[in-house]
Amino acid sequence: MAFIKKPFKRLAEGGAAAEADTYIDLAELTFEGEGGALGEPVEHLVKVAEIYRYEDVADLTTHVYNGNLLLIDYTSLASDELALKRITAELKSAVRDCGGDVAVVGKNILMATPAGVKIDRAKIKGNL
Repeated sequence: MAFIKKPFKRLAEGGAAAEADTYIDLAELTFEGEGGALGEPVEHLVKVAEIYRYEDVADLTTHVYNGNLLLIDYTSLASDELALKRITAELKSAVRDCGGDVAVVGKNILMATPAGVKIDRAKIKGNL
């Protein structure tokens, strides 16, 4: 029980409960050669989106036209085959216009990329 009483004793005496230098503020942590640090503009983003209806596709395709990569979660539409066919056809058309790529990359996840980015359909599998 002595190990429990010691931190509380320092706190009662006005000392710090924990050493300030034992914690790392991840927001302040940077690495050499890391792009997109505070204040630096980035050229492309990976956007994560959820789609709930066919009409949402128009908003999503603008991101691809602007050069961003999209990860689209279509879980809410997984049972509606007609809506999924319409959505994928619209995404394919938009991606074809800008020279990108579109593919299913996970369970209920689509990825759409802009020009210059292709999706490798082969999965990298780890060792068991």
